[in-house]
Amino acid sequence: MVLALLTALGLGYLAGSLPWGLWLGRAMRGVDVRTLGSRNLGATNVYRSLGPAVGVPVLLLDVAKGALPTWLVPGMSACAAFPGGLEWCRLSVAAAAVLGHMFTVFAGFRGGKGVATTVGVLLALSPAAFAGFLGVFVITVALTRYISLGSILGSAAFAITLGLTHAGGWKSPTFVFGALLAAAVIYRHKDNIARLTRGEERRFSFKRSAA
Repeated sequence: MVLALLTALGLGYLAGSLPWGLWLGRAMRGVDVRTLGSRNLGATNVYRSLGPAVGVPVLLLDVAKGALPTWLVPGMSACAAFPGGLEWCRLSVAAAAVLGHMFTVFAGFRGGKGVATTVGVLLALSPAAFAGFLGVFVITVALTRYISLGSILGSAAFAITLGLTHAGGWKSPTFVFGALLAAAVIYRHKDNIARLTRGEERRFSFKRSAA
């Protein structure tokens, strides 16, 4: 049981910790993205600061590092004895992956806001919740061009969709996890929320930032 717990959490965390924004920024542009723009390792800052040639691969890789461990790790024989069974194993791996992205051991425990990795987790846990997130995110960004606002509202939509569609309903561990995950993403956007209220938040543009 202890081995199963450590294996699942360890693999989830390590997968989520892979700082693709940092590594690809250095490999493809020779810069540390933490010195540019918002100084964040997430795909939005990479895109704004280094352009789509770096930003798009970072986005896809950050999504994958949430989806793949959530899909694959619970099926490993070493995780068969995870406390609470498959659902708790999957949720624990998902949480570990998101925390790994937010607090990566490879970059001084300072990572991204967790949105792209959360998107990967959503896709693995519940296609319906993923669709809810994606729909609200796309509509919000299309109307406002605020990535942060789309992420905040999309995360809330994910949790609500989970409660409405998951077999266990509002009392299921999966819904509770979704609500906590949404709260964590929203909390990580506290600085963006402050800028939104002051009218100082940067709007998204397909053009590369001059920063």
